[in-house]
Amino acid sequence: MTASINDRREVTIPLTEQRVMRSRAGNEYQISVAKLGEKPPPSGYPVIYLLDANAVFGTMVEAVRVQARRPEKTGVGPAVIVGIGYRTAEPFPPARHYDFTMPVSATELPPRPDGKAWPEHGGAEAFLNFIEEELKPMIEREFKIDRTRQTIVGHSLGGLFVLHALFNKPGAFRTYVAGSPSIHWNKQHILDAERKFVSRLEHENIDVRILLAVGELEKRHKSRVHDNARELSERLSTLASRGVRVEFKEFEGEDHVSVLPALISRAVRFALSR
Repeated sequence: MTASINDRREVTIPLTEQRVMRSRAGNEYQISVAKLGEKPPPSGYPVIYLLDANAVFGTMVEAVRVQARRPEKTGVGPAVIVGIGYRTAEPFPPARHYDFTMPVSATELPPRPDGKAWPEHGGAEAFLNFIEEELKPMIEREFKIDRTRQTIVGHSLGGLFVLHALFNKPGAFRTYVAGSPSIHWNKQHILDAERKFVSRLEHENIDVRILLAVGELEKRHKSRVHDNARELSERLSTLASRGVRVEFKEFEGEDHVSVLPALISRAVRFALSR
């Protein structure tokens, strides 16, 4: 006997909503928001701003929703998750290339595997301004947010953008999670920004936490994704006395894409546990 199906309905992610937001620069974003916890802690909700929401927003929401049930065991409590994505079903749409990268000449770009031209790039500064000046104020009008517990999470080119934000506006977030950052894409820019960041620490107090994470199998990546991230973590670890705390994590048996679920789970605990 064949089972009967009487009712089919669209599946949604519990406790979430979506809205479309157009930036002052004219770029359109699909913003996904999840409030996980019936009422905020006295100081307000910690908040995670998640890049590439088209690919991993659901993964992060479920990671928080499940772990927050037993905060005494997991260290994960109520939080607001803000996913920044695009109006498409594609997990990694071309528009991310523009938002996550800094300007660089075509001759400096790495060759694309399929031989085609890369999508437009160079919009990282405008994207960071959008997050700081437009998105954050909107979220803070709607939710009681603890501004001392703000996190940004990105992977690959998103991880590159996280480093851009860290080095150029370190006070924007307390916690920075850069998974498999594509440092090779804008390597000279990142190295220059890192030097300026180190210099400003000589006369500026700071309190930031940084998670740099890669998959073990990324050691084979010709762009040195693994080595670049590890070497950066070693340099930044020397700044502990200046308020910079760094953790480097290698996920066993994972590559550049398969690392994502493990990265999201670790990022949640890194961001939300005190």
